[in-house]
Amino acid sequence: MDQSQNDGRGGADESAADTFARLAIELHDAPGVEETIDAVVQFALQALRLTHAGVVLHGRRKLEVAAVTDSTVAEVYSLQIESESGPLITTLQSGATVLIRDTHADDRWPKWADKVAALGVRSVLDVPLATGNGTRAAIGVLGLYSPEPDAFGADDEAIAHILARHASVAVAVARHEETMAQAVDARKLVGQAMGILMERFDVDGDRAFAILKRYSQDTNTKLRDVAQQLIDTRKLPR
Repeated sequence: MDQSQNDGRGGADESAADTFARLAIELHDAPGVEETIDAVVQFALQALRLTHAGVVLHGRRKLEVAAVTDSTVAEVYSLQIESESGPLITTLQSGATVLIRDTHADDRWPKWADKVAALGVRSVLDVPLATGNGTRAAIGVLGLYSPEPDAFGADDEAIAHILARHASVAVAVARHEETMAQAVDARKLVGQAMGILMERFDVDGDRAFAILKRYSQDTNTKLRDVAQQLIDTRKLPR
C-alpha cells in the first residue's frame, strides 16, 4: 500500500472519529429524550448513508415510536407493534441484533417481510439499545432500513453498534434527568397546594400534607395531580 492510500485511509478514520465526537457532544447537549433520539437517527443516516431509520423505546406501559425519518419506517413499526411479532420485537425481548439481508428471502416473519418488501424495504438492521445492567431485554431499538438487498456489511454493523451505545447512555441520562425534573416539579406543586390549605383551613404543614395524601388515596389520583387541581381550581377533587 502506497503513502497516498495510507493518507486516504487516515483521512477516512479521522472523519469517522470527528463524526462520533460530534455525536457525543450533541447527545450530551440535547435537552431531552426526544431531541436525543432525533440526533441519533440523523447521525445514523449520515454515517451509513441511509434514507430510512427510526428508534422505538420501551415506555412505562407500552412501546413508544420515538423517532422515524418517514412514513415508511412508521409503517414498518406499526405492523410489528400491532402483531407483536417481527425483528423489532425479537430485538427488544432478547437484546440481540437482528439482520435481514433481503426481505424477499427471509422466512422468519414471512407476512411482515412481504408487507415491508412491498413498501420498498429490502434490508433491515435492528440494533438494541442496552441498559448495561445485566438484563437481556433492551430499552429500545435503533432500526436501519435500505431499499437495497444485503445493504449492511460488517463495518455498517459496527457503526450501528457504536451509535446504539451512544444512544443508550444518552437516553438513560436524559430519562433520569427528566424523572428528577418531574420530581422537583411535583414537590413544588405539593408545596404550593399545602400553602393554600394551610391558609384556608388554618392547619399546619403536616395536616395539610395529610389532607392531600388522603384525597390522593381516596380518588386514586397521583399526589401531584391532586395538588395541581387544587392550585388550578382552588378546590379539592370530589
